[in-house]
Amino acid sequence: MKITDLSVTMINWKSEPWKAAGMTFGGHRLLGIVTVQTDEGIEGHAFLGSSRQGADAFVGPLLEFIKPFIIGKNPLDIGAIWHRIWKMNRSVSTNAIGAVDVALWDVAGKVAGLPIHRLLGTCRDRVPAYASSGWLQTPEQYAEEAVYFKSLGWSAYKIHPHGNPKADIEICRTVREAVGDEMILMLDSMWAYGYEDALRVGRAIEALDYFWYEDPLAEEDIYNYIKLKDKLDIPILSTEYAPGRLYAMAQWIQQMATDMLRGDVAVSGGITPLVKIAHLAEAFRMKCEIHHGGNSLNNVANLHVTMATDNCDYYEVFPSHGTNKFGLVTDIEVDERGFVHAPENPGLGYDIDWKLVEREKVEVLR
Repeated sequence: MKITDLSVTMINWKSEPWKAAGMTFGGHRLLGIVTVQTDEGIEGHAFLGSSRQGADAFVGPLLEFIKPFIIGKNPLDIGAIWHRIWKMNRSVSTNAIGAVDVALWDVAGKVAGLPIHRLLGTCRDRVPAYASSGWLQTPEQYAEEAVYFKSLGWSAYKIHPHGNPKADIEICRTVREAVGDEMILMLDSMWAYGYEDALRVGRAIEALDYFWYEDPLAEEDIYNYIKLKDKLDIPILSTEYAPGRLYAMAQWIQQMATDMLRGDVAVSGGITPLVKIAHLAEAFRMKCEIHHGGNSLNNVANLHVTMATDNCDYYEVFPSHGTNKFGLVTDIEVDERGFVHAPENPGLGYDIDWKLVEREKVEVLR
Protein backbone atom coordinates (compact mmCIF):
# COMPACT_ATOMS: atom_id res chain seq x y z
CA MET A 1 0.00 0.00 0.00
CA LYS A 2 1.26 3.47 -0.91
CA ILE A 3 0.13 7.06 -0.37
CA THR A 4 -0.84 8.55 -3.73
CA ASP A 5 -2.08 12.01 -2.77
CA LEU A 6 -2.69 14.45 0.07
CA SER A 7 -5.22 17.25 -0.27
CA VAL A 8 -6.89 19.78 2.00
CA THR A 9 -10.48 20.82 1.35
CA MET A 10 -11.08 24.27 2.80
CA ILE A 11 -14.62 25.03 4.00
CA ASN A 12 -16.31 27.95 5.70
CA TRP A 13 -16.80 27.54 9.45
CA LYS A 14 -19.03 30.26 10.89
CA SER A 15 -20.04 30.47 14.53
CA GLU A 16 -20.98 33.09 17.08
CA PRO A 17 -17.89 34.80 18.54
CA TRP A 18 -17.00 33.84 22.10
CA LYS A 19 -13.97 34.03 24.37
CA ALA A 20 -12.11 32.30 27.15
CA ALA A 21 -9.91 34.40 29.41
CA GLY A 22 -8.15 36.84 27.05
CA MET A 23 -8.56 34.73 23.88
CA THR A 24 -11.27 35.19 21.27
CA PHE A 25 -12.83 32.34 19.27
CA GLY A 26 -15.45 31.86 16.59
CA GLY A 27 -16.61 34.22 13.88
CA HIS A 28 -15.63 33.22 10.34
CA ARG A 29 -12.83 30.64 10.11
CA LEU A 30 -11.71 28.09 7.53
CA LEU A 31 -11.72 24.44 8.50
CA GLY A 32 -9.49 22.11 6.49
CA ILE A 33 -10.39 18.49 5.77
CA VAL A 34 -7.06 16.71 5.29
CA THR A 35 -7.39 13.65 3.04
CA VAL A 36 -4.66 11.04 2.58
CA GLN A 37 -5.37 8.84 -0.45
CA THR A 38 -3.87 5.40 -1.08
CA ASP A 39 -3.47 3.15 -4.11
CA GLU A 40 -5.91 0.67 -2.55
CA GLY A 41 -8.75 3.18 -2.42
CA ILE A 42 -8.68 3.62 1.36
CA GLU A 43 -8.70 7.24 2.52
CA GLY A 44 -7.80 8.72 5.87
CA HIS A 45 -9.16 12.02 7.11
CA ALA A 46 -8.43 14.64 9.74
CA PHE A 47 -9.58 18.18 10.48
CA LEU A 48 -7.14 21.09 10.46
CA GLY A 49 -7.79 24.40 12.20
CA SER A 50 -9.86 25.60 15.13
CA SER A 51 -12.36 28.31 15.97
CA ARG A 52 -9.37 30.25 17.29
CA GLN A 53 -7.12 29.89 14.22
CA GLY A 54 -8.30 28.60 10.87
CA ALA A 55 -6.66 26.05 8.59
CA ASP A 56 -5.31 28.79 6.33
CA ALA A 57 -2.70 29.50 9.01
CA PHE A 58 -1.27 25.97 8.67
CA VAL A 59 -1.98 24.51 5.25
CA GLY A 60 0.77 26.13 3.17
CA PRO A 61 3.75 24.54 4.96
CA LEU A 62 1.88 21.22 5.20
CA LEU A 63 1.63 21.01 1.42
CA GLU A 64 5.08 22.46 0.78
CA PHE A 65 7.11 20.34 3.19
CA ILE A 66 5.12 17.30 4.38
CA LYS A 67 3.26 16.27 1.22
CA PRO A 68 6.35 15.68 -0.99
CA PHE A 69 7.84 13.46 1.71
CA ILE A 70 4.85 11.22 2.34
CA ILE A 71 3.84 10.58 -1.29
CA GLY A 72 4.83 7.00 -2.13
CA LYS A 73 5.26 5.99 1.52
CA ASN A 74 3.37 3.12 3.12
CA PRO A 75 0.64 4.80 5.21
CA LEU A 76 0.96 2.07 7.83
CA ASP A 77 4.55 3.13 8.59
CA ILE A 78 3.08 5.68 10.96
CA GLY A 79 5.95 5.73 13.46
CA ALA A 80 8.62 6.20 10.81
CA ILE A 81 6.63 8.92 9.06
CA TRP A 82 5.92 10.80 12.29
CA HIS A 83 9.57 10.84 13.37
CA ARG A 84 10.56 12.29 10.00
CA ILE A 85 7.85 14.94 9.76
CA TRP A 86 8.33 15.96 13.40
CA LYS A 87 11.80 17.15 12.39
CA MET A 88 10.03 19.65 10.12
CA ASN A 89 8.46 21.41 13.15
CA ARG A 90 10.59 24.52 12.66
CA SER A 91 8.77 25.06 9.36
CA VAL A 92 5.46 23.26 9.90
CA SER A 93 3.11 23.74 12.86
CA THR A 94 2.36 20.89 15.23
CA ASN A 95 -1.29 21.29 14.18
CA ALA A 96 -0.44 20.31 10.60
CA ILE A 97 1.88 17.49 11.70
CA GLY A 98 -0.88 16.23 13.97
CA ALA A 99 -3.51 16.32 11.22
CA VAL A 100 -1.38 14.14 8.93
CA ASP A 101 -0.70 11.69 11.77
CA VAL A 102 -4.40 11.45 12.64
CA ALA A 103 -5.28 10.80 8.98
CA LEU A 104 -2.70 7.99 8.85
CA TRP A 105 -4.18 6.39 11.96
CA ASP A 106 -7.60 6.66 10.31
CA VAL A 107 -6.21 4.69 7.36
CA ALA A 108 -4.69 2.08 9.69
CA GLY A 109 -7.97 1.54 11.52
CA LYS A 110 -9.88 1.17 8.27
CA VAL A 111 -7.32 -1.33 6.94
CA ALA A 112 -7.65 -3.36 10.16
CA GLY A 113 -11.41 -2.94 10.34
CA LEU A 114 -11.04 -1.69 13.92
CA PRO A 115 -11.42 1.58 15.83
CA ILE A 116 -8.08 3.25 16.51
CA HIS A 117 -8.25 2.68 20.27
CA ARG A 118 -8.22 -1.09 19.57
CA LEU A 119 -4.94 -0.71 17.69
CA LEU A 120 -3.50 1.30 20.58
CA GLY A 121 -4.70 -1.17 23.23
CA THR A 122 -8.13 -0.41 24.66
CA CYS A 123 -8.28 0.13 28.43
CA ARG A 124 -11.97 1.06 28.85
CA ASP A 125 -15.15 1.83 26.97
CA ARG A 126 -16.26 5.05 28.69
CA VAL A 127 -14.88 8.00 30.62
CA PRO A 128 -16.55 10.89 32.49
CA ALA A 129 -16.72 14.26 30.77
CA TYR A 130 -16.24 17.69 32.28
CA ALA A 131 -17.81 20.92 31.09
CA SER A 132 -15.10 23.47 30.36
CA SER A 133 -16.36 27.05 30.55
CA GLY A 134 -15.80 29.98 28.29
CA TRP A 135 -15.50 33.51 29.65
CA LEU A 136 -18.60 34.53 31.61
CA GLN A 137 -19.25 37.99 32.95
CA THR A 138 -20.07 37.33 36.60
CA PRO A 139 -19.36 34.72 39.28
CA GLU A 140 -23.08 34.00 39.35
CA GLN A 141 -23.09 33.10 35.65
CA TYR A 142 -20.30 30.58 36.20
CA ALA A 143 -22.26 29.16 39.11
CA GLU A 144 -25.45 28.90 37.08
CA GLU A 145 -23.62 27.05 34.31
CA ALA A 146 -22.01 24.62 36.74
CA VAL A 147 -25.37 23.91 38.39
CA TYR A 148 -26.90 23.31 34.97
CA PHE A 149 -24.34 20.67 34.02
CA LYS A 150 -24.66 19.08 37.44
CA SER A 151 -28.40 18.77 36.79
CA LEU A 152 -27.62 16.90 33.56
CA GLY A 153 -25.62 14.30 35.45
CA TRP A 154 -22.14 15.64 34.66
CA SER A 155 -19.69 15.10 37.52
CA ALA A 156 -17.16 17.86 36.85
CA TYR A 157 -16.85 21.50 35.75
CA LYS A 158 -13.77 23.55 34.86
CA ILE A 159 -13.51 27.32 35.08
CA HIS A 160 -11.66 29.58 32.63
CA PRO A 161 -11.73 32.74 34.76
CA HIS A 162 -10.97 36.43 34.13
CA GLY A 163 -7.24 36.42 34.83
CA ASN A 164 -7.54 38.77 37.79
CA PRO A 165 -6.55 36.98 41.01
CA LYS A 166 -9.16 38.51 43.33
CA ALA A 167 -11.94 38.14 40.78
CA ASP A 168 -10.89 34.58 40.00
CA ILE A 169 -10.96 33.57 43.67
CA GLU A 170 -14.46 35.00 43.98
CA ILE A 171 -15.60 33.08 40.90
CA CYS A 172 -14.19 29.85 42.33
CA ARG A 173 -15.79 30.44 45.73
CA THR A 174 -19.19 31.25 44.22
CA VAL A 175 -19.18 28.13 42.05
CA ARG A 176 -18.19 25.87 44.95
CA GLU A 177 -20.98 27.27 47.12
CA ALA A 178 -23.49 26.75 44.31
CA VAL A 179 -22.68 23.11 43.47
CA GLY A 180 -21.76 21.85 46.92
CA ASP A 181 -19.02 19.43 47.85
CA GLU A 182 -19.90 16.50 45.60
CA MET A 183 -19.08 18.07 42.20
CA ILE A 184 -15.49 18.01 40.95
CA LEU A 185 -14.19 21.49 40.13
CA MET A 186 -11.03 22.54 38.30
CA LEU A 187 -9.45 25.91 37.54
CA ASP A 188 -7.60 26.70 34.30
CA SER A 189 -6.07 30.15 34.64
CA MET A 190 -4.54 30.07 31.12
CA TRP A 191 -1.07 31.39 32.05
CA ALA A 192 -2.55 34.54 33.62
CA TYR A 193 -0.43 35.01 36.75
CA GLY A 194 3.03 35.65 38.02
CA TYR A 195 4.36 33.49 40.85
CA GLU A 196 2.96 35.53 43.75
CA ASP A 197 -0.59 35.71 42.42
CA ALA A 198 -0.46 32.07 41.33
CA LEU A 199 0.38 31.13 44.91
CA ARG A 200 -2.48 33.21 46.35
CA VAL A 201 -5.04 31.75 43.96
CA GLY A 202 -3.68 28.25 44.45
CA ARG A 203 -4.02 28.44 48.23
CA ALA A 204 -7.57 29.76 47.90
CA ILE A 205 -8.82 27.01 45.58
CA GLU A 206 -6.92 24.41 47.59
CA ALA A 207 -9.10 25.39 50.57
CA LEU A 208 -12.15 25.07 48.30
CA ASP A 209 -11.19 21.48 47.44
CA TYR A 210 -10.56 22.02 43.73
CA PHE A 211 -9.39 18.92 41.87
CA TRP A 212 -6.55 20.49 39.89
CA TYR A 213 -4.91 23.85 39.21
CA GLU A 214 -4.13 24.24 35.52
CA ASP A 215 -1.69 26.55 33.75
CA PRO A 216 -1.35 29.33 36.33
CA LEU A 217 2.09 30.33 34.96
CA ALA A 218 3.70 30.65 31.55
CA GLU A 219 4.90 27.24 30.40
CA GLU A 220 8.51 28.23 29.94
CA ASP A 221 8.62 29.29 33.60
CA ILE A 222 9.81 25.98 35.05
CA TYR A 223 11.70 27.74 37.86
CA ASN A 224 8.51 29.25 39.32
CA TYR A 225 6.47 26.10 38.64
CA ILE A 226 8.91 24.19 40.83
CA LYS A 227 8.49 26.76 43.63
CA LEU A 228 4.70 26.81 43.24
CA LYS A 229 4.34 23.04 43.27
CA ASP A 230 6.47 22.86 46.41
CA LYS A 231 4.19 25.34 48.21
CA LEU A 232 0.83 23.82 47.27
CA ASP A 233 -0.93 20.53 47.93
CA ILE A 234 -3.45 20.88 45.09
CA PRO A 235 -2.21 18.99 41.99
CA ILE A 236 -0.66 21.19 39.30
CA LEU A 237 -1.56 20.43 35.67
CA SER A 238 0.75 21.90 33.04
CA THR A 239 2.72 21.19 29.81
CA GLU A 240 -0.20 21.80 27.42
CA TYR A 241 1.93 24.09 25.25
CA ALA A 242 5.34 23.28 26.70
CA PRO A 243 8.05 24.15 24.14
CA GLY A 244 9.40 20.94 22.65
CA ARG A 245 6.13 19.06 23.26
CA LEU A 246 6.90 15.33 23.75
CA TYR A 247 10.61 16.00 24.03
CA ALA A 248 10.13 18.57 26.79
CA MET A 249 8.21 16.25 29.10
CA ALA A 250 11.33 14.65 30.60
CA GLN A 251 12.59 17.90 32.14
CA TRP A 252 9.17 18.69 33.66
CA ILE A 253 9.18 15.28 35.31
CA GLN A 254 12.84 15.31 36.32
CA GLN A 255 12.57 18.76 37.89
CA MET A 256 9.22 17.90 39.56
CA ALA A 257 7.64 21.02 38.07
CA THR A 258 4.16 19.56 37.55
CA ASP A 259 2.02 16.82 39.04
CA MET A 260 0.32 15.87 35.76
CA LEU A 261 1.16 16.07 32.06
CA ARG A 262 -1.05 17.53 29.35
CA GLY A 263 -1.42 17.14 25.59
CA ASP A 264 -3.74 16.73 22.61
CA VAL A 265 -3.41 15.64 19.00
CA ALA A 266 -3.24 19.19 17.59
CA VAL A 267 -0.79 20.77 20.00
CA SER A 268 1.32 17.64 20.60
CA GLY A 269 1.50 16.75 16.91
CA GLY A 270 -0.76 13.74 16.52
CA ILE A 271 -1.94 10.51 18.07
CA THR A 272 1.59 9.06 17.91
CA PRO A 273 3.25 11.56 20.31
CA LEU A 274 0.16 11.91 22.53
CA VAL A 275 0.25 8.18 23.27
CA LYS A 276 3.95 8.48 24.09
CA ILE A 277 3.29 11.38 26.48
CA ALA A 278 0.54 9.39 28.22
CA HIS A 279 2.78 6.33 28.54
CA LEU A 280 5.67 8.41 29.84
CA ALA A 281 3.39 9.84 32.51
CA GLU A 282 2.16 6.36 33.40
CA ALA A 283 5.73 5.15 33.88
CA PHE A 284 6.05 7.72 36.66
CA ARG A 285 2.58 6.93 38.07
CA MET A 286 1.41 10.35 36.85
CA LYS A 287 -1.82 11.39 35.22
CA CYS A 288 -1.94 12.66 31.64
CA GLU A 289 -5.08 14.73 31.22
CA ILE A 290 -5.89 15.14 27.54
CA HIS A 291 -6.77 18.63 26.33
CA HIS A 292 -9.58 19.45 23.89
CA GLY A 293 -8.62 19.26 20.21
CA GLY A 294 -9.98 22.54 18.84
CA ASN A 295 -12.27 20.82 16.32
CA SER A 296 -14.65 17.87 16.27
CA LEU A 297 -12.47 15.27 14.55
CA ASN A 298 -9.45 16.13 16.71
CA ASN A 299 -11.68 15.52 19.71
CA VAL A 300 -12.55 12.11 18.30
CA ALA A 301 -8.83 11.35 17.92
CA ASN A 302 -8.26 12.48 21.51
CA LEU A 303 -11.08 10.21 22.63
CA HIS A 304 -9.39 7.18 21.06
CA VAL A 305 -6.20 7.92 22.99
CA THR A 306 -8.19 8.44 26.19
CA MET A 307 -9.82 5.03 25.78
CA ALA A 308 -6.40 3.45 25.25
CA THR A 309 -4.83 4.93 28.38
CA ASP A 310 -5.48 4.25 32.04
CA ASN A 311 -4.14 7.50 33.47
CA CYS A 312 -6.54 10.11 32.07
CA ASP A 313 -9.50 10.78 34.36
CA TYR A 314 -11.68 12.99 32.14
CA TYR A 315 -12.75 14.00 28.65
CA GLU A 316 -12.85 17.78 28.13
CA VAL A 317 -15.89 19.40 26.49
CA PHE A 318 -14.71 22.88 25.46
CA PRO A 319 -16.45 25.20 25.29
CA SER A 320 -19.20 23.86 27.48
CA HIS A 321 -21.87 25.43 25.25
CA GLY A 322 -20.76 23.24 22.31
CA THR A 323 -19.84 25.89 19.75
CA ASN A 324 -16.76 23.94 18.60
CA LYS A 325 -18.90 21.07 17.33
CA PHE A 326 -18.86 21.26 13.54
CA GLY A 327 -18.38 19.09 10.49
CA LEU A 328 -19.55 15.64 11.60
CA VAL A 329 -22.86 13.90 10.92
CA THR A 330 -23.03 12.99 14.61
CA ASP A 331 -20.66 14.46 17.19
CA ILE A 332 -19.42 13.08 20.51
CA GLU A 333 -22.21 13.32 23.06
CA VAL A 334 -22.31 13.00 26.84
CA ASP A 335 -24.85 10.52 28.19
CA GLU A 336 -27.30 11.03 31.07
CA ARG A 337 -24.70 9.84 33.59
CA GLY A 338 -22.01 12.22 32.38
CA PHE A 339 -19.97 9.75 30.29
CA VAL A 340 -18.63 9.70 26.75
CA HIS A 341 -18.16 6.33 25.08
CA ALA A 342 -15.47 4.68 22.97
CA PRO A 343 -15.99 4.83 19.19
CA GLU A 344 -17.00 1.47 17.74
CA ASN A 345 -16.52 1.88 13.98
CA PRO A 346 -13.23 1.41 12.04
CA GLY A 347 -10.65 4.18 11.99
CA LEU A 348 -11.73 7.37 13.70
CA GLY A 349 -15.25 5.95 13.55
CA TYR A 350 -17.17 9.20 13.04
CA ASP A 351 -18.62 10.27 9.69
CA ILE A 352 -17.75 13.62 8.14
CA ASP A 353 -20.78 15.56 6.94
CA TRP A 354 -19.85 15.59 3.25
CA LYS A 355 -23.05 17.42 2.28
CA LEU A 356 -21.99 20.25 4.59
CA VAL A 357 -18.47 20.12 3.16
CA GLU A 358 -19.78 20.44 -0.40
CA ARG A 359 -22.09 23.27 0.58
CA GLU A 360 -19.40 25.27 2.40
CA LYS A 361 -16.44 24.39 0.16
CA VAL A 362 -14.07 27.21 -0.69
CA GLU A 363 -11.32 25.31 -2.55
CA VAL A 364 -9.35 22.09 -2.62
CA LEU A 365 -5.63 22.60 -2.12
CA ARG A 366 -3.04 20.18 -3.42
